[in-house]
Amino acid sequence: MQLTQKHVEYWNRNLKMTGLLLAIWFVVTFVVAWFARELNEIEFIGPLGFYIGAQGALIVYVLIIWYYARYMNRLDQEYGVEEGEND
Repeated sequence: MQLTQKHVEYWNRNLKMTGLLLAIWFVVTFVVAWFARELNEIEFIGPLGFYIGAQGALIVYVLIIWYYARYMNRLDQEYGVEEGEND
């Protein structure tokens, strides 16, 4: 199957968003954990490093999932590949 320019553009936009969201995930998961001792010196409802690890990261993960689903639904509609209703 030969990919059209529209397919390539759709896929590139999908990959860019996925890469951006993976970078955010990486920062929240690994970079924050790497600097946890330094972050624990900042108080925000307890030590900040602990708070981000226990609650903040989970909130960010849910927001990433929500945003990706919303973004992809809009992208699918823009390129005419959205899923149909199953009534």
